[in-house]
Amino acid sequence: MSELIHITAGGRPLCIEHAWVGVPDPQAPLLVFLHEGLGSLAMWRDFPERLCRAAGVRGLVYSRPGYGRSTPRPGAERWGLDFMHIQAEQVLPALLDALGVVGPYHLLGHSDGGSISLIHAARAAGRVASCTVMAPHILVEAFGLISIREARRAYLETDLRAKLARYHDDVDSAFWGWNDIWLAPDFPQWQITSELKNIVAPVLAIQGLDDQYGTMAQIDGIAAAHPDTRLLKLPACGHSPHKDQPEAVIDAVSRFLADPLAAPKRPNAHAA
Repeated sequence: MSELIHITAGGRPLCIEHAWVGVPDPQAPLLVFLHEGLGSLAMWRDFPERLCRAAGVRGLVYSRPGYGRSTPRPGAERWGLDFMHIQAEQVLPALLDALGVVGPYHLLGHSDGGSISLIHAARAAGRVASCTVMAPHILVEAFGLISIREARRAYLETDLRAKLARYHDDVDSAFWGWNDIWLAPDFPQWQITSELKNIVAPVLAIQGLDDQYGTMAQIDGIAAAHPDTRLLKLPACGHSPHKDQPEAVIDAVSRFLADPLAAPKRPNAHAA
């Protein structure tokens, strides 16, 4: 069951939807989940619970501002190129502080949430024990923008809006915040490759071979910049590995959390 907590981030009061899952022991290792660009706490469904139970850890799942039951994005507000940095450097630390989380903690982020996880791991190096990212973005590819333009068409012309409305109190806040910035004229210059060298925690980077939003350049780029990276490239898998290949992801992440340093650094497409 999710709860709401009031925080202040960047001088702005926010209400954040969150839930604790997995092992109920507050002394157990903590895994923080960061959702995708159109995601929310509810859109993870039972994956965080299943993973945390398998790994024997406690999980914190939350909806970022603009998503789920958290404070919506004001209608006139347009995100800038720093929107992921704001989440990584202001919102997530404020939430963790409000919940009494000191660290070390583990991160698991999907898509935009993966990028935010990498930025946070680079900026809060002493607090992050490990970082798992699924289909993260470290740079903008024309390939991925095609799919984002298609998402805009689907939102306007199909039942996508109605489907997303099940998971967001203000569905337009969620969709247009994400879609407008990704399709902004200056967004192709966005990148976080320069951040990666500052990460000290081990990283597990997972991506589907059929990802419609990015090529393997995304996770290969992480490995090139951060030597302590393990790669998992999954066949028959699109942009959401935890939905398309949940058992493979749960197994890989569980073993990574159990001993991040012992996992092989270059697993093949079927193992981690």
